[in-house]
Amino acid sequence: MTKDYYKILDINHDADMEEIINSYRRLALRYHPDKCRDPQSLEKMKEINEAYSLLKNPIRRLRYDRENKI
Repeated sequence: MTKDYYKILDINHDADMEEIINSYRRLALRYHPDKCRDPQSLEKMKEINEAYSLLKNPIRRLRYDRENKI
């Protein structure tokens, strides 16, 4: 099963680019390993970066949505 990148970034499936960027920044500040003492923060940050990388690219996002029937 593929990851739900929208859920990782805590956004709706119809989110625009501004919402994606704002959510990424908010989560990056919260989970960045230099600021968060949680041992899982590094893994969480990797997931956040992966989700942001895919969703910020319109072509990759469209392909992801089609493959996951979103």
